[in-house]
Amino acid sequence: MSLSTWVKGDEAAYYCGRPIGTIWRWASEGRIRRSGVGRGARYWLPDLPHALRDETTRELIQPGAAPALPDGVKAA
Repeated sequence: MSLSTWVKGDEAAYYCGRPIGTIWRWASEGRIRRSGVGRGARYWLPDLPHALRDETTRELIQPGAAPALPDGVKAA
């Protein structure tokens, strides 16, 4: 997978090791870029923090850190 691409919500959630609701919230807060709306929305992969996973089992070891909020924005 190219790191300069848009990904679906479930793919973004797996990549970050976070629930899909967290991805939606990050996008609504402006922490990550989103293209589209609803289930058709896509998220900019370079904006997403990568989760640490076991190389063999792919089990989540540590979720990716939350991206920083844009200046002047309060968390939801």
